[in-house]
Amino acid sequence: MSRIVHLILLLLIFSSTVSSQITSPVIRANFGVDADLRANYYNNALQAGNDDWYNLPGTAGAGQFIIDTTGAAAIVARYATDVAFRRTSFARTMRFPAYSVINNRTLLDAILVRDFHGDDSTVFASGGNKNGESPLNWSTPVSQGIPDKNDILDMLVHVRRAGPNGTDSLWMFGGLSLDNTTGNRYFDFEMYQTDLYYNRSALSFGGVGPDAGHTSWEFDASGNITRAGDIIFSAEYQSSSLTFIEARIWVHQSKLSITPTAFNWSGQFDGGAPGAVYGYASIQPKTAGAYYTGLQCSNNTWGGPFSIILQNDAIATDYVAKQFVEFSVNLTKLGLDPLTRLGGDPCGMPFRRILVKTRASASFTAELKDFVAPFAFFDPPMAQINSATPYMCTYGSVAQIFVSNPLSTSSYTWTTLNGNIISGTTGTQIAVDTPGVYIVTQHLLSACGAYATDTIEIFPFLPCVLLAMDLSGLRGVLKDGNVLLNWNVGNNQIIQYFEIERSLDGTHFSPVGRVEKRSPGDAITNYSYQENTGDPGGTSIYYRLKLITIAGAIKYSNIINFNLGKTGAVNLLIYPNPAKDIIQVQAIAATNTKMKVDILDLSGKLITTSAVSLQRGTNVITLDGLSDKPGGVYLAMVYVGNELFRQKIVLTK
Repeated sequence: MSRIVHLILLLLIFSSTVSSQITSPVIRANFGVDADLRANYYNNALQAGNDDWYNLPGTAGAGQFIIDTTGAAAIVARYATDVAFRRTSFARTMRFPAYSVINNRTLLDAILVRDFHGDDSTVFASGGNKNGESPLNWSTPVSQGIPDKNDILDMLVHVRRAGPNGTDSLWMFGGLSLDNTTGNRYFDFEMYQTDLYYNRSALSFGGVGPDAGHTSWEFDASGNITRAGDIIFSAEYQSSSLTFIEARIWVHQSKLSITPTAFNWSGQFDGGAPGAVYGYASIQPKTAGAYYTGLQCSNNTWGGPFSIILQNDAIATDYVAKQFVEFSVNLTKLGLDPLTRLGGDPCGMPFRRILVKTRASASFTAELKDFVAPFAFFDPPMAQINSATPYMCTYGSVAQIFVSNPLSTSSYTWTTLNGNIISGTTGTQIAVDTPGVYIVTQHLLSACGAYATDTIEIFPFLPCVLLAMDLSGLRGVLKDGNVLLNWNVGNNQIIQYFEIERSLDGTHFSPVGRVEKRSPGDAITNYSYQENTGDPGGTSIYYRLKLITIAGAIKYSNIINFNLGKTGAVNLLIYPNPAKDIIQVQAIAATNTKMKVDILDLSGKLITTSAVSLQRGTNVITLDGLSDKPGGVYLAMVYVGNELFRQKIVLTK
């Protein structure tokens, strides 16, 4: 009996400890979890250190706000006069680049989404629609009102590590505001591994996982995670406080016989119907202690720079008591950190999409009510590379290849299959002196695995022949419409003169000037040329040199490019890409004009060509000349007037 009493006392002490950790304001990974949205405020008092969702104007301190608030003043101003605008949705992402280290914490991503208001168009139809079902089976009406206690106003999510290293604890923070503050409220934050989406026109979900509409977690025989799957956090706010958060993961029921190394099963399993083999199984940490915290706001809590739109279209500046709820989850303690997987990557993505929804009661399988459409998360820009010199001489020329969408927090490493890199192999750009295939690999952090790669091929420009040491270093500047070119030449004694050639597409050049030989007694000589470009009519302008020797031999320099800062007369879109057999070119033309489309393979061989007339406005041209071509990468060259557009096309078979 004494042992039983002792055990009961321990459970009571542990329960009391957990309760205090759940409902009390805390700071986790330097982020305030206090149901207050203001940076440098904690527990409704000014301090100068913690991060949070927003910054109250005029508040100073080392703490940073997370959500990008660009355009907030304009949105609030329009709310004042446009009632219909108040019912629309919008989203804002993190104000820092993904994986930035701020205040010694690694910020992975964040988002704010304002749900539709009024007669909502993102709600679940009455009856049915439960957690555990495939999203393909959920029913959503064109529009429908819902009880105000289930009506989502805004939701926020932020994920960060507690330090600058990939091994520091991974924390998820969530915020949710609901219209009504009375009674019990229940909601879910559901995370998907696939690109789940909601089609408002078709009133249906798509992009679901392969296992009964979800992605299941997989384990080896020892319980190590071999594949991550979908996750759900279900929360209960019983009138005045957070009373419970349950974590579940999507698994095949047979996996419950395995003992995971990262977490423990905690006894619950619910699928889409009784007897379902796939479902959400509840989990808990391996170690004792609360893995989550959360609480509701007090009265007159500032709602942020975007104001608050209530269900009745009223505009509010502050939340009333209990209207905004906030929570945190230690994903590392719970065993859901990508680093804990077999061969885990500290920059791995815990999930790709988040769906936030409310439900009718505490039961996990209760009827679903409102939802915020799935939104992308952990989606930094994947490296894309380009070059202003897609063609170059086989030797003696230099081309620059660059990342066109660099992320300041990423690192980029370059390799080549058959070319030659003459600059360093790290950074956002490289210099090459040989045609060939060049590859960039992007790492979100230096200690992390590869996040993305992209490939470009620099093609040989066959008509040009360049002798080593004769001509090098063509460079120039463009300022106020004037181009100044400079170059160096060796063996100056054998030179007769230079022709300056100009192009609008980087391929077809015409002479625009001539520079005579000077300093005939010097072997190495510097030259220059200056001209006013006028209005050549394109968006870019290209230059190269044509060297003519005394013996009549011809040599060409590298090509350099200047962006004229103009918008082209045609807006082009090539789709689908990747394509299977047919591609379409959508061209929006400012005037009637001609267009030619050449498709080349990677050797530069012309595969198919098409010439059409464009009418002013939107034109769609179908190209079916690829139906019998093998899969691989092709290059589309689109000529419109004096403009040239290039795009890689991937053909799948």
